[in-house]
Amino acid sequence: MVSVARFTALLDPPVYIVTAAADGQRAGCLVGFASQSSLDPVRFVVWLSKVNHTYRVARHAPFLGVHLLHRDRTEVARLFGGETGDRVDKFARARWEPRGEGVPVLGDACAWFIGRVEERADWGDHVGFCLTPVDGSAESLPRGSLLTLGDVTDLRPGHPAP
Repeated sequence: MVSVARFTALLDPPVYIVTAAADGQRAGCLVGFASQSSLDPVRFVVWLSKVNHTYRVARHAPFLGVHLLHRDRTEVARLFGGETGDRVDKFARARWEPRGEGVPVLGDACAWFIGRVEERADWGDHVGFCLTPVDGSAESLPRGSLLTLGDVTDLRPGHPAP
């Protein structure tokens, strides 16, 4: 029998930066758990750690931003994955602009969408946010151009895993 850890070690999915705005706060974090979950209607789920500052803001946000980075943008991934919004204003060190509902959209993203939060699923140490895309943009990139989990394996998270 293959263990889940050995199974997932074979994967190298893209990493995402998820952003949120609610109650006068902004937040964003690096996410490794995300996927399209429906074709019709189109739905996408991002999983946020409960220990993360972004999760606490996202709980009150009606929309979230989901961003992909080009492989050469590791410094942005390190900012959003290696720092915590509890102590650092990540947006003071990033290029961004507020879009619909005030959701921060990162200027260094090669693709992004804003999604309306339809549902939340709490099945452990992460909560899934089911999103319906309402706005977005994506460059045309060759395969292999996106920043992946394998590119940031040496990153120490701003909040250690529970």
